[in-house]
Amino acid sequence: MQRIIKNNEVVDETWHLLPKDFSIDEITNCDDYIVPLALWREHSRMLKARDGGLGVWLDADEEAEEIGEDVANFKVIALNFPAFTDGRNYSNARLLRDRYGFKGELRAIGDVLRDQLFYLRRCGFDAFALRADKDPYEALESLKDFSVTYQAATDEPLPLFRRR
Repeated sequence: MQRIIKNNEVVDETWHLLPKDFSIDEITNCDDYIVPLALWREHSRMLKARDGGLGVWLDADEEAEEIGEDVANFKVIALNFPAFTDGRNYSNARLLRDRYGFKGELRAIGDVLRDQLFYLRRCGFDAFALRADKDPYEALESLKDFSVTYQAATDEPLPLFRRR
């Protein structure tokens, strides 16, 4: 079982992250699923009618605007980082939190590394599924790397000079 960082602690993963080629026929009624955007687009009515928890995941080339009006339907929104050098989902995270008011769990998935966690949290992420070869306990310490931030962000809307 994978362990993730969620709300500043390491916990067991309880959600099923479905691949892009997953068939709607394989979904059970009561499990918690994070479905790909294409599956949500095609079967949103059926997915909302289920008893289990519902989340959606976006790839780096998919836009937050595509689910902006639907965020209230999701307990989890996962944003995929296909490579640690691909930062497009930092912007999607800010949009989901600041423009669309998403209050649920915002999770970074894919090629997520320790060095990114502090900055991901500043953009609104509160859960991180690290790459399989990385230790979540070691990565958790990176959230304490900096004690003060100067710029405004989702986690601190005021810049330092306004906080004094």
